[in-house]
Amino acid sequence: MSGIKLNAFFGFCRVRVTHQFFDSRSREVQVAVEPSKRFKPICHICHGPAQGIHSYHRRVIRDMNVFGAMTWIRYGYRKVRCQGCGIVVEDLGLVDIHLRITRRLACYILELCRLLPIRDISRHLHLDWKTVKELHKQHLQKIYSREDIGLPELLAVDEISLRKGHHYLTVIINWHTGRVLWVGEGRRYETLKAFFDTLNDEQREAIKAIAMDMWDPYIKAVKECCPNAAIVFDQFHVVRAFGRVINVVRNREYRKALQEGKEVMKGSKYLLLKNRENLRDEEKPRLKALLKINQTLMTVYLLKDYLKKLWDYRYPRCAQSFLNTWCEMARESGIRTLAAFAKMLERYAYGIINHCRFPLHTSRLEGINNKIKVIKRKAYGFHDTEYFCLIIKNAFATSN
Repeated sequence: MSGIKLNAFFGFCRVRVTHQFFDSRSREVQVAVEPSKRFKPICHICHGPAQGIHSYHRRVIRDMNVFGAMTWIRYGYRKVRCQGCGIVVEDLGLVDIHLRITRRLACYILELCRLLPIRDISRHLHLDWKTVKELHKQHLQKIYSREDIGLPELLAVDEISLRKGHHYLTVIINWHTGRVLWVGEGRRYETLKAFFDTLNDEQREAIKAIAMDMWDPYIKAVKECCPNAAIVFDQFHVVRAFGRVINVVRNREYRKALQEGKEVMKGSKYLLLKNRENLRDEEKPRLKALLKINQTLMTVYLLKDYLKKLWDYRYPRCAQSFLNTWCEMARESGIRTLAAFAKMLERYAYGIINHCRFPLHTSRLEGINNKIKVIKRKAYGFHDTEYFCLIIKNAFATSN
C-alpha cells in the first residue's frame, strides 16, 4: 500500500494527501487529507472567495472501498469568514458539510438506490440504513421540489392502501403518459385539494377531464378547484361497486335457502363476479346450476352483464337512455339492494355519461398501483410516508 500514491484519486477536489495506511488485519485503508495551499479558500454556500481563516477542524468520513477494503479519511477542513455568509465551512469539493461520506461515495449510493432497497445497500457498504435513506431522500427532495409537470389535459386519480387500518395514499397520473404527477397521504377532500393548490391557473384551465371512482371527497375537490374539468367514472369502479351488491344479495339468499341450495351456493362468490368468458370449463356447469335454483341471483347476474354495455355507447343521449332503462329494470326486480344501487347510479350518472366524451379509464393507474405494491414489498414497508411518496414519483417520473 505504501507504494501507491493516492493524490491522483483526489484530483477532483481541493485537498492533498498527507498520510496513507493499510491495516491488513482489519482490512481498512486510512487516509489523511488537508486543504491544498494551491487553492484559495471559498465559501460552501455562495462559492465566493473567503476573507480569512476562522478556525481549523478535523473529522473522519467514509470513502469508497479500495479493493474491498473499507476506506476512512481523516479529513482536515477550515471554517472561513465569508463577507456575505459569515463564518462558514470551506468548500473543498470532497464532502458535503451535512454528510459523513464523500461525494463520490454518495453518488455511488444513489446509483445503487436505482436497483436495490436501502437495507441491501447498507449491508453491502456497512453503513447505517438511516444514512442511506436520508441521502436518497434529500436527493429526491432536491429533484422534485422544482419539478414542472407541464400542462396535462387528462388525469386519473385513485388511492392505494398504505398500511392496515384504512391508511391510504392518493395517486394522480397524467393519463396520456402514465407519469405520476403527485402522491399525497390520505383520500380526503383536503388531500386532492392540496394537489390542485400546487397548480397555477393555466395548468388548472388545461385539465379537460379527470377519471376517478365515485368518492365524494374527490368529487368535491374537483368541482371546487377545477370546475371546468369533466369527471369520468370508469367501468372498473362501477362494476366493482356492483360486485358488492351481488355479494350482499348472495349472502341474503344463502341464509334463506334450504340445505340443498346452500350446498350449491357455498363458495360461489367469485363465480358470480367473474366475466363469463373468464370462467373455466369446470366452473360453467356449477354457475348454471346456481342460477337455475335461484331467480334472484339470476337477475343480478344478468343485470351485471347488461350494465357493462353502457360503456359501449359513444353518444351521451343514447347512454343516458340506456342507463334510465337499466335503473328501471333494477327497481322493477323488487330487490331492495339492487334498487338502492340504481338510485346511486342515477346520482352519479353525469360522470358515467361523460365517458362518451372522454373514454378514460383507470386501468393504467391500477397497473401503477400494482407496481407500487411491489416496491413496498421489496422494502418491507416504509415508515416515512414522505420518502415513500418520493420513491413512487421517481419510479414513474418518465413516460411509460
